Amino acid sequence: MTFRERALARFPAGSNGEYGIPADLVPVLQRGQGCRVWDTEERQFLDMTMAWGAALVGHAHPKIIEAATRQARDGANFAAVNSRAVELAERIHALSPCAEKIRFVASGTEATMLCLRIAQGATSRPKVLKFAGAYHGQHPVGVTSMLAGKATVLPASDPSGAGAAWVERDVLTAPFNDLAATEKIISEHAADLAAVIVEPLHRCITPLAGFLADLRAVTAKHGIVLIFDEVVTGFRMALGGAQEYYGVQPDLVAYGKALGGGFPIGAYGGRADLMEVVAEHRLPGPHYVWSASTSGGNPVSCAAALATIEVLSERGVYSDLHDKGVSLRRQLGEALVAQGQAAQVLGDGPLAQVAFSAQPVTDQKSWLASDRARGRALMLALLRAGVFLNPMGTKLYLSLAHDAGAIAEFVRHFADALATPK
Repeated sequence: MTFRERALARFPAGSNGEYGIPADLVPVLQRGQGCRVWDTEERQFLDMTMAWGAALVGHAHPKIIEAATRQARDGANFAAVNSRAVELAERIHALSPCAEKIRFVASGTEATMLCLRIAQGATSRPKVLKFAGAYHGQHPVGVTSMLAGKATVLPASDPSGAGAAWVERDVLTAPFNDLAATEKIISEHAADLAAVIVEPLHRCITPLAGFLADLRAVTAKHGIVLIFDEVVTGFRMALGGAQEYYGVQPDLVAYGKALGGGFPIGAYGGRADLMEVVAEHRLPGPHYVWSASTSGGNPVSCAAALATIEVLSERGVYSDLHDKGVSLRRQLGEALVAQGQAAQVLGDGPLAQVAFSAQPVTDQKSWLASDRARGRALMLALLRAGVFLNPMGTKLYLSLAHDAGAIAEFVRHFADALATPK
């Protein structure tokens, strides 16, 4: 049996989650270097997903591999605070204005989940608010109102894909970039609302001027915890993440993905008084939230993260990443115009996404109005052409390893795929 056949036999849909690739196209990856990956059949792909953004520095970056290998010789995991974890916590605190106290977990999903639980534990309020279309990890709140499988009238939430009926009771949903509607929902439910969680860059949709600052003001007014999900934006938009890039400081923040340089990691932190609810001296409560992680803060991932921050701290890194993103989005737009395609190129920093719509895309409603079937067909055509990405229509991720030649190569494939009959 080939690896593809073996994968299809043991993994639902031949995937570890979300790719949704037809069986005849499923690749089983074997190795990666820079911005390229190879599968078990030795097919080379230009990687435009980069481990869903985790490999911001590129695959197998020598400084990250060296740091992780050196640490692994002294032990891979102790399930306890270790010197590397302390060093990394101090480094994050210096970069993240709100992170007065920090704990480590193994993924961004856990980080956002703990932020929400801390907010509920600290405030004794049951409900949380998120924005329609946002993904905050694979826990029930994270998936709620993301898939648009059930018609709802905001602030009612859509439980499709969450696997938890209770979210209809405890999760409110607001339209991103619509402060008036959001403020109305918050004001009407303030007594029961523990937290508002937001991706500062909502998938690939940029916040309108003033939206995040106004959201900060209205949550503070009602004593509601503001959570920034920086699993994507953290260490990608700037060394200080979205807090630095947009100039808005939340109460709690969740990190993952790029922080580990490709190694699994998650972190959550925030105001000391809020983070105090996970301190064991508070057990059993009432304002206590259980939080522990077997592999969170393991020294190998922390060593990799410290090396990643050093790489990202080098002169010119962020101007380079932003220039690459601007170039990619500009060239995609030019290719779409040349083909006479009505589409919007979304994104900021080293991120891009194409929505086939003649109208601006500013929230989930306008995103759903785009021709998503056309988008998926385009992604599958790119996969067939040797570009590794997620054909479910999510972001294109650039890394430090993508140079002008790699971007031009992708745009050529993109233009060819546009010209392919639907």
